Amino acid sequence: MLDIYLPMMKAAALMTAGKLGLFEALVAGGRTAPALAAQMHASPAATEQLARFLVTQGYLHYHAGLYANTEQAQRWFTSAGTIDYSAGLHWTHAIWDLMGQLSDVVERGEPSQILWDRMVEQPQLGHTFSRYMRAFAHDLGPDLLTHVPVSDRYRKVLDLGGSHGLHAIRFCQRYPQLHASIVDFPQALGDTAARIAQEHLTHRIQLVPGNLLDHAWESGQDLVFLLSVAHNQSEADNQALLRRIRQTLNPGGMLVIHDYLADVSTVSSNAFYAAFALTLLLETGTGLYRHDQYTIWLQQAGFSQVSRVDLTPIEKGSLLLARA
Repeated sequence: MLDIYLPMMKAAALMTAGKLGLFEALVAGGRTAPALAAQMHASPAATEQLARFLVTQGYLHYHAGLYANTEQAQRWFTSAGTIDYSAGLHWTHAIWDLMGQLSDVVERGEPSQILWDRMVEQPQLGHTFSRYMRAFAHDLGPDLLTHVPVSDRYRKVLDLGGSHGLHAIRFCQRYPQLHASIVDFPQALGDTAARIAQEHLTHRIQLVPGNLLDHAWESGQDLVFLLSVAHNQSEADNQALLRRIRQTLNPGGMLVIHDYLADVSTVSSNAFYAAFALTLLLETGTGLYRHDQYTIWLQQAGFSQVSRVDLTPIEKGSLLLARA
């Protein structure tokens, strides 16, 4: 029962802290429970109960009547941190009710409604998901800039499923010759235009609302990103998509895939990979794919020189670089 009860309460407490802005309220230093509650517009007594539990979980310190963020909370859940993943707390809160549907999904073998259809009915979900993916993109971005070689000949970038626009922005900032197109669902592109304008890149990055599985994007691309996308699609859809991408690329162009590769040793030994595979079953009815599956798909699509980069830590996944 403790294996059920304590993780449930930890998740609920972290989501509540994110939703009410508890960690951000402590970004400048410690506060008393009444002062923290006032900042959060919450009950002082209830805020103290929440804070006490977060102390036991290693997210807050308590000393001399003051609650303060631990280094971990400050780093990952505030604007002062290396990466602010508080958007992930908001996302988890928004889809928390899905967890109760897992037994039905296991019985049927698939969800009654996939996540993307739910986003059409609830557009705010798309906005929240995009914010979460933007936080992850901040984390992944330096790895991409390090491991993805960009030729001086490259001019056009196609970012498939790039919602937040951060990858296109970073590569256009690093390489002034590049122009980018971002293809994603309309509900995932809510703030992307404003973010691109803020970076003064409107003349170099265009948004292309649509489903990347059937949208007719421009040909003559030099660099294509398929980042954290393929695990949300079926094998058949991925095979068809890779063939289209290959036809889209100029000779010498490159496809960059980011994913969590389901090698047997990883899925059987790493809790994150096993949990993520189960999450995909619940949300989209799909799963993780193996390195050898990708290799076969890419070869059949006409790619050559496929190389793999495993990122650190392992929970950041892997990159596959395939040349046309």
